Amino acid sequence: MVSESAPNDKQTGFDGKKFARRLSAGPGVYLMRDSAGIALYVGKAANLRKRVASYFDARPKIERIMRMVARIESIEVSLARTEAEALLLENEWIKSLKPRYNVLLRDDKSYPWVMLGTDHEFPRIAFHRGGKDKGKQYLGPYPSASSVRESINLIQKLFLLRNCEDSYFNHRTRPCLQYQIKRCTAPCADKVSAEAYAGQVEDALLFLRGQSRKVIERLIGRMEHAAESMHYEQAAHYRDQINHLKQMQARQFVSSGNGDLDIIALARLNRGCAIEVISVRGGRSLGQRDYFPTQAEGYTDAEVLEAFLGQFYRERKPPPELIVSHEVPRKELFEDVFSDRLGRKVSIQPHPRSHRKQWLELAGRNALNALHMRHSETSRISKQFESLTDLLQFEETPQIIECFDVSHTSGHKTVASCVVFGTDGPVKSRYRRYNLKGFEPGDDYAAMREVLSRRYRKLQKEEGHLPDLIVVDGGKGQLSVAMDVLADCGLSDIPLMGVAKGPSRRAGFEEWVLPVAPFSLQPGPESLASHLIQQVRDEAHRFAITGHRGRRQKATVHSVLEDVPGVGARRRRALLTHFGGLQGVRKAGVDELMGIPGINRQLAQRIFKALH
Repeated sequence: MVSESAPNDKQTGFDGKKFARRLSAGPGVYLMRDSAGIALYVGKAANLRKRVASYFDARPKIERIMRMVARIESIEVSLARTEAEALLLENEWIKSLKPRYNVLLRDDKSYPWVMLGTDHEFPRIAFHRGGKDKGKQYLGPYPSASSVRESINLIQKLFLLRNCEDSYFNHRTRPCLQYQIKRCTAPCADKVSAEAYAGQVEDALLFLRGQSRKVIERLIGRMEHAAESMHYEQAAHYRDQINHLKQMQARQFVSSGNGDLDIIALARLNRGCAIEVISVRGGRSLGQRDYFPTQAEGYTDAEVLEAFLGQFYRERKPPPELIVSHEVPRKELFEDVFSDRLGRKVSIQPHPRSHRKQWLELAGRNALNALHMRHSETSRISKQFESLTDLLQFEETPQIIECFDVSHTSGHKTVASCVVFGTDGPVKSRYRRYNLKGFEPGDDYAAMREVLSRRYRKLQKEEGHLPDLIVVDGGKGQLSVAMDVLADCGLSDIPLMGVAKGPSRRAGFEEWVLPVAPFSLQPGPESLASHLIQQVRDEAHRFAITGHRGRRQKATVHSVLEDVPGVGARRRRALLTHFGGLQGVRKAGVDELMGIPGINRQLAQRIFKALH
């Protein structure tokens, strides 16, 4: 990497022409920074010297480029072996640096997957988001959480796979409701053999990979074999599965053959930009999702779409076919890079025909509709922020609000939440939950003190984004605690307020508690500012109580037997089945416990000691 920084002398400044003359004529990536070292722009080039020099020549340039060039104080470059390699490196830098003048795909949320826990004798199917374990299979990624849940719902109906947690499965002795409504074959109660269940899993994997025809052929073979063996109920079951699969195919088949493709359409409205992606795998629509690239002003539609493609397929494999709404300037380069990543030919088609043209037009209408809805929502939130500014007599409109709430049951399993709202709505990538302990159960003041201390000491240490307004759920007591914590952190200049429940706990009649005059406000249910704070406070409450319920449920399903060395899933199941549940095991003596196969006196004594 080569880097040159501008001297502090304003008369000399950064000499871009001189810098460009020393660059290689080969491919590479360049990064422009301002005087504070902040990234301005990342670009790639087949000829670095020629591309960088073009920013500093005498030819006229658009206003966006002129503003950017005026701020350049240093340029860093990294050479690449090929232009394709430069394209990959460019998107890595854009993702990590988020430069001011690049089109950015704001997509902080990880993508959802369908997960099969193949590290278990009876794999479960489940929704997954986040990191991946080696012992599991992941199908996707899917465009949205709803499309994953729809696929899981179909798998349960068609192939009867379990979706319960392993901790729940290990403690079952009787089939649950899923078995009764024919959405699971109840392997927990030995209603299906491991071999038969493995066949169900294999069928589900084929279906998720778009090979529905192969699944139907397998089911037809099983149906005929069952009929020949005069197992007519089993044959009827396979017949129903085949019919369900065919009906599902008729509803969801959108592409000729078993095609895999993404349909990508861009739309603009005023200064906004939206891109809709419809994913089709195995001829089956997996759903759609809208994206709203930022900093797209001054770029053509084709340039925005090209930037989107590079960032969107940075971490995911593209399908063999991409249907796009605009010509991509470097179409051949993208096709070569995507083909290399997929391991087979990838084509980008900007001018589809027949039904694919109709799907592209539909994607474009959906993108435009998403822009209209986003514009309407943004206008509403902007008015609420303006009302809040007037009501609290702020000199400037706050850009970021953070709200805290605490949830517990009689002081146990306390969880605190921090939600973040901006002028565009909730910023969910910055939400945080805190498991709290180390104080007297039920002490809400101590809980609020701990969560605020942990939050702002960490933000200060990491130099993170501080809010423009902090809201705590509670009255004067919680507000006083918050004031003390902020003073200890040296953040007393951040505006602060508490939200106390109103008469009869009616929404819209809350009392705002303030640390400065007038010390108390009751905006009422008609106030736009009140609507905003209600939404923020309710979101903090939802996020806290969801975390608390999850923590409480996790503690509920945890069995004492799981902590006993030598007692695995099989022995736990044998104990629970023999004694009719944990209470029966607790009442049993050492000699009775030894009556279970595989449990000797030493293990029986350990179990007895753990339960008493």
